[in-house]
Amino acid sequence: MTTTEGLAVPEGPTTRADATPEQTAQSEGLLVPPGHGRVVHTPAQRVTFKVTGTHSRTASTFEVEVPPGFDVGAHVHTRSEELFYVLDGELDVLAFEPRIRTPDNWQKWESSSGNRVVRAAPGTLIVVPPGCPHAFANPTDTPTKVFFQASPPPDHERYFEELLEILGSGGPPDHEAIEDLRRRYDIEQLTPLRHR
Repeated sequence: MTTTEGLAVPEGPTTRADATPEQTAQSEGLLVPPGHGRVVHTPAQRVTFKVTGTHSRTASTFEVEVPPGFDVGAHVHTRSEELFYVLDGELDVLAFEPRIRTPDNWQKWESSSGNRVVRAAPGTLIVVPPGCPHAFANPTDTPTKVFFQASPPPDHERYFEELLEILGSGGPPDHEAIEDLRRRYDIEQLTPLRHR
């Protein structure tokens, strides 16, 4: 196997000569070695694309490095399901409908059943169904690494690319541009995105 943009692809004539590219993609697996994948990086976040809509019909998969002070802000999707798995570091995490959606501080939210924001350590898994408010923030002084899946693809791929362009422009986040971006990608922002 060789790698292209960090993605492993078969070498030589390992497929039928009459196979279409789509048939080949469906009959070949994908291997992404450690440290590989397309990286989108700004001072606010580093996202490594591991599996995209090109290789999966069910989910896009990313490795996300969340820097100290980053807060994605509480938000909700009507169609997307997400999965987060903390690999290294810690995050404050929300994944429930609060009694009251206060517009500024999701860290103090509480559900009608008594759920509160939790500190997620390595090995913590969070699944967020469509319609469930959720958020994460890194309140520590060290980066946190997260395995992240979004289903269906490829909306989150495009969203990350465009969000990181906005955040990479320097200075405080352009909340109006982020709001427009999120609206286009099925994201209702409930509290502001913040980063140091």
